[in-house]
Amino acid sequence: MRMNKQRHKQLIELLKELHLPMFREYHQEFAQRAIADELGYEEYLYELAQRECEVRRANKIARLVKASKLPLEKTFENFDFKKLPLGITQQAKVLSQGMFVDIRENILAFGRPGSGKTHLLCGICHELIRQGKKVYFTTCDLVVQQLLRAKQDLELDKLLKKLSRFDVLMIDDFGYVKQNREEMEVLFSLLAYRYERGSMLITSNLPFSRWQEVFKDPMTTAAAIDRLVHHSVILELNVDSYRAQAAKERVKQMKSQQTETKLDRQD
Repeated sequence: MRMNKQRHKQLIELLKELHLPMFREYHQEFAQRAIADELGYEEYLYELAQRECEVRRANKIARLVKASKLPLEKTFENFDFKKLPLGITQQAKVLSQGMFVDIRENILAFGRPGSGKTHLLCGICHELIRQGKKVYFTTCDLVVQQLLRAKQDLELDKLLKKLSRFDVLMIDDFGYVKQNREEMEVLFSLLAYRYERGSMLITSNLPFSRWQEVFKDPMTTAAAIDRLVHHSVILELNVDSYRAQAAKERVKQMKSQQTETKLDRQD
């Protein structure tokens, strides 16, 4: 039995007040389906509630992705795990489950340029977002400039607190800074403030033995490394450059095409 127009209007207003847009949109369609399939009241309510939750989860993930500033294309779906050692692949899959975030561990990925470390950690971050975790991606150079501006405006603490609201902070290309004293100080301030407050994911081409090039002072370097390593998982990506391999493949394909063209002309 269909409700009268007045009661239907009242229902819509109630659903608006309760912020249930999917209930408003689908309650009539699902009611007709429930009648046709002879579903009970609870089953009908379950179908509506499920649709509401699905859409809310999708919208939340979309908001988290946008806020994260993550590269959209760097996900597990388009990462070539075949080029990684099996141990690293297994570690990455375990880390993507997010337990390390709950205990505020860090992930430090080292490797040559083009080894896939940025893509791998971004892939982990995308998986964490799907679990509802708040992630923020930045490069070392960019975050240092943000910290410097905040310090000049006497708002460094405010920015550090803002960044601490994210469950995960990913810093790409750690060490790519001009390395003057002021930059070193604000970068160390970030590491010290973040210590045991939340997880950090860091990629770097520089092994720890060269981090004094970033922090200059041996004591500061040791303190920075100690804070990161204390609760951390270290991934060593000692693999060939993905970009270099891709370039070689393109050259190989071009040569093959040129050879085929020559043969065609000869025929």
